[in-house]
Parts: sequence; C-alpha cells; structure tokens
Amino acid sequence: MGRYSRLRAIQRMDPARDYEEIFRLLTRYEFPWDYQQGVSVAFLRDFGVPRISRLLDRTQEFEKAGQKRYDDTVLFAYEMAVDGFGSARGQAAARHLNRIHGKYRIPQQDFRYVLATTVVGPKRWLERFGWRPLCANELAALALVGHRMAEAMGIEGAPRTMEGFEELLDSYEAEMFAYDPANHRVANATFRVMAGWYPAPLRTLVGRATLALLDEPLLRALGFPVQPAWLRSLAASAVRARSALLRLGPARPRWRPARFAPRSYPFGYTLDDLGPAWAQSRPLEPLPGTGTGTSTRTRTSAGNGTGPHRARPPAPRPTSSPTHREDPP
Repeated sequence: MGRYSRLRAIQRMDPARDYEEIFRLLTRYEFPWDYQQGVSVAFLRDFGVPRISRLLDRTQEFEKAGQKRYDDTVLFAYEMAVDGFGSARGQAAARHLNRIHGKYRIPQQDFRYVLATTVVGPKRWLERFGWRPLCANELAALALVGHRMAEAMGIEGAPRTMEGFEELLDSYEAEMFAYDPANHRVANATFRVMAGWYPAPLRTLVGRATLALLDEPLLRALGFPVQPAWLRSLAASAVRARSALLRLGPARPRWRPARFAPRSYPFGYTLDDLGPAWAQSRPLEPLPGTGTGTSTRTRTSAGNGTGPHRARPPAPRPTSSPTHREDPP
C-alpha cells in the first residue's frame, strides 16, 4: 500500500455517510500517535476552567486513581465509537457515562466545551505536527463524530462542523480560562501519571518538553511557567522530525491497526469497570426508544472490537507530549 493510498480512498468517501469509517482510518492507521497527543492536550485544556477543575479536584479521582481516570476517558470514547454510535454497545457506553455525570450538576455549556476540546485538540495538533495535512473529508468526519457523541450523550447545541467547534472552544476559553489553585492541583496529578510512563531519569525532561508544547493561555490558567523559547523550538522540532520520517516511510499495513493497552486493565475490562467505584454493578436504564442494550458484564476487547480479549481505543495517547505510549507507527 502506498503512503498516500488511504488519503486518496478517504477523499473519495462521503463524510456525511462514511464519517465513522474515515475516523477509524484516521485514528488507527494514518495518525494514531498524533491523534492521541491531540486528545491528551485536550484532556489538559479542561483543567484551565476553574468550574471544571474544582469539581474534578473535589472528587479526588485524579489524585487517587489518575491512571484509571485517564484510561477510562479514552475507553469510553472507544466503546461509543467502535461498533457505531447507534449500536447496542455504543448506546450502553453512553448510558453508563451519562449515569456517572448525572450525579453532578454540570452545565450544558461545560459539556459542549469538553466535547469541543476532543474535536479541536487533535485537529490543531495535526495542523502543527502531522506528517501530512488533514483533508476536507477528515475534518468533516472529526466534527461529525463529535456531533454524534453529543447526540448519544444528550448534549444540546453541539455543532456539526469543525468551524463551529473551533468557534465554540475559542469563545468559551476567552470567557472561562482563569487560574485557580484547583487547576494546578488536578493538572499536577495528571502530569504525575504521565511521568510514570517513562523511566525515572527521563521524567523531568519529558515534563519540561510537554510544557514547552502547550500554549501560553493554557499554561497561565494551569499555573505553570512559560518555557524558554529555545526549549519550545527544540520540542516542536523534535516532533516535526518524527513526522518527516513518517512521511518517508511505508503506510501502516491493514493487519496492524494501532493498539492501545490501558495500564489500568492489563487483562481486559468490562463496561462496568469504567468509571468510579460507586457507579459499578448498577443496572443501566435503556435510552428512550431502545431496548436494554448490551450487558455491562460483557468483557470487551479494544483490539478488534469483539468478544473477550484485551482492550484498545480508537487510536492513539506519548513521547515528549502529554499522552500515553503506544506501539510506534
């Protein structure tokens, strides 16, 4: 398969109809590592909003079980998308996630923003560091996946286009980004989790490089110093060098989609395992107009989307950026 064969195939697709397949190709074959880096940066952006970080700080989920909280976030997205958002599996994941969120009084505005970070974050990372530009069909598919996730979760007023998601994110951050001690505590707990993915001698260097890749408004909101210009340039150049090498290499073969092995579940997981302990082993109410969905005790595999095996999400978490390690492309 040629390096640009999948791009040509994606350009022939209709994103309104084929957005899930485009998303699969983008996240598991074309940009698995880079997509996950964008998701991880999006993860950090949530903490720049005091109203969000205070809730997260109050629950202590990141302090007590930061790795699990991180893994669960990725796995929920995987469970909703792997068989399609309208599938029994996707709807069961949406119900479980809504039940967890339902314990808290979260404004729709905050739900829309968090969703927008997961759409815009990968897009902007790929604009900076991808081995090739995203095409129009890929941008449309990313936005439609975000819109379908909003529908599955009952989030009102979500955009359908990338332009709409970017406007939503930028206007929300202009209004809501502000420093708060809770921002710093939750971000610190997350960085401690990320540092644990690397050998001890590299952790300080990786932490500094990660900060160097974040934008100044986010750093100010999290209470971290802006890194020196030389370090920002060096970190960006290192990631771009990786992309240049990928551009010259072969395409990822069909038989080797990107794998994600969540550290919290080395032997696999069930849907009921995801989320805080208080949410486990409780029945899921069916969505309006649907059946009972799938059992929460079905052991799932993120590797191939079937039966009882190991788990794996839609692509991608790191090296010198805020993300998780995965098999190199």
